[in-house]
Order: sequence, then C-alpha cells, then structure tokens
Amino acid sequence: MRTQRWVFGIGGLLVAIAVAVVLVVKPFDDDDEADVETTAPEAAGDCVALADELPEGAPDVPVQVGSPPTELVIEDLVVGEGAEVVEGSSPTMNYIGVSCSTGKIFDSSYAAGQPIPLTWDDTVPGGWAVIAGWQQGLLDMKVGGQRLLGIPPDLAYAETGSGELIGPNETLWFVVEAVEVAPAATTDSTVPATTETTTAATPTS
Repeated sequence: MRTQRWVFGIGGLLVAIAVAVVLVVKPFDDDDEADVETTAPEAAGDCVALADELPEGAPDVPVQVGSPPTELVIEDLVVGEGAEVVEGSSPTMNYIGVSCSTGKIFDSSYAAGQPIPLTWDDTVPGGWAVIAGWQQGLLDMKVGGQRLLGIPPDLAYAETGSGELIGPNETLWFVVEAVEVAPAATTDSTVPATTETTTAATPTS
C-alpha cells in the first residue's frame, strides 16, 4: 500500500513539473509570432555618392546622399521639348542606375551603347514591363529631357533584390533620358479596316 502511494506521488510530481516547464518556456508564443509577422524589413542602408566611373556619354547621377527616400523622387534635370511620354505611348529611353547603399552602377544603356524601347501593353500592369518606379516616374517626360528618379524598394525589387548589385530592400537611383516617343495607337472606327484605306488614291482629274 505504501509502495502504491509512493508511485502515485512521484507521478503527480512529474506532471506538475512538466506543466511548469511549458509555462516558463513558452508563455507568450502567440504574441511572439504576431510580433515577427508585423516587423517591417530593414532598409539596405543610407545612400552614398556614385562610386563608379561613368560610362562614355552617360550623365552624372546626383544621388541624394543620406537617408534613403521612402517615396518616389522625381526631379527634372533637363526639361525636354519634344513628344511627351503618356499612358499608351511607347518611349525609347537611355538610362543609368545606381544602388543607394553601395554607389555602384548596376545597369546602363550607355555602357550597352543602345537605348531601350518600351512598348505599351494593355495586358501588363502599369502598361510597360518595368518596375513600378519607372511606370510612375517616366510619365510627362518629353523627348530630350533628363530626369532623376529615386525609387524606394517597394517600387523596385523589394525584399528579393535583383542580381549581385541590387540587394534586398535596396533603394535605386536612376537618371533617365527620353530619346524618342511613339504616340499611343488610335483606332478610327469610321474607317473600314481594309488595305484599301491605307493606300493613297490616284486623282482621276
């Protein structure tokens, strides 16, 4: 009888110890998970001045040194006088891009020796297949104009980054130049869509 009471006593003691350990080790598990989910990702770092030599023909990139911008920066360096970049148009752009935290040039059409054409596509969010900072920052530029864009991570590559020179949560600085703008395509519903309408008629008199 004494042996049975001793076994029950030991069993009860072990259960009590187990409960105490659980309460001490993980008393606020749910709250901890909530804190992790709501923590904002850290920025890549403050912006530093351009650290690379410019490609031939490229404009300077006047990076705004210090705390990276949290909203899109748009600053016209040269105001153009030609055709305007609008929704639906297809601009051809020269550009040079610099990573905020390193000052390194990560891409440049000047180094490639060729501007890039952007074709408007109604099936693509934003119209052009580029980062959101470009989709917003190119609008209302005119041919011949140069513009500084400071693009925060949420309008660029966010937490994923891109390649070796654009890390996670990296702010990007660009100088973009509008070389040419093809106007938005228009459809005249009053003209039949036949090959005859695209050929000039020969006067009969």
